[in-house]
Amino acid sequence: MKTLYNWRRTLLGLAAASVIGQCAAFSIGGAEEAVIISPPTLDENTQARSETAIFAGGCFWGVQGVFQHVKGVKNAVSGYAGGTADTAQYERVSNGDTGHAEAVEVTYDPAQVSYGSLLQIYFSVAHNPTELNRQGPDRGTQYRSALFLKSAEQQRVAQAYIAQLDAAHSFNKPIVTKLETYNGFYPAEEEHQDFLTEHPTYPYIVINDLPKVAQLKQLYPDRYREKPVLVKAGQ
Repeated sequence: MKTLYNWRRTLLGLAAASVIGQCAAFSIGGAEEAVIISPPTLDENTQARSETAIFAGGCFWGVQGVFQHVKGVKNAVSGYAGGTADTAQYERVSNGDTGHAEAVEVTYDPAQVSYGSLLQIYFSVAHNPTELNRQGPDRGTQYRSALFLKSAEQQRVAQAYIAQLDAAHSFNKPIVTKLETYNGFYPAEEEHQDFLTEHPTYPYIVINDLPKVAQLKQLYPDRYREKPVLVKAGQ
C-alpha cells in the first residue's frame, strides 16, 4: 500500500502530500454513475429536532462532500467508526487492520430531511453499495460500505430499505452494506475536513467525487443546496 501512496505522490506532485494516502490510489477511470432508486417505503418516526447518523462508503472526502450539499443536514464530519479510540488516526486506519471504516457523521433536522431520504442519497449517489471492501480505486475493509446504527429505529428503516432495493433489483448485484452496531465515532484530522470544498482541483476529487455532487444536484434537485455546510465554518 505504501508503494501505491508513494507512486501517487510522485505522479501528482501535489503540495498536499501530507494527506495523500488516506484515500488510496489515483484513478483514471472516473466516478461511477449514480443509480436511480425508489425512496424507502418505511421511514423513521421521530419528533426530535436533531438526529445523527453514521455512513461509511469509501473515502470520506466524497461522502462528506455529498451530504454537505443536502438540505436539512446541519453538519457532516469525516471520521472513523468501527474500531477503538487508540487506532483512530488515518495512518493506522489506512493499514486496514483496525476495524475502523472511514465514515461520516451526519447531523440533520428530521423535519427537513429524514433518515430514509439520507439513505436514498447514500445508496444512490454517495457510493456503490454492491462493492465489497472497496470503492472505486480504494481497497480494504476501511473502505467498506457500512451503516453504524445508533437506534433500533435506524436499524428498522435500514433493514427494510435494503430488502426493498434488493427485491426490486435496483442494482445489478446484491447490496453488501453492513449494518453494524454503533460503538463510537472519532472525527478525522483537521486536514480531512471539508476536503472536497477546499481542494476542488485535487485530481482524486475531480475524478471520483465532484461527479457525485453533480449527480446529487441532477437527481435530487429538491434536496440539493448550492452552498455546503462546512465543519470549519462552525468552529
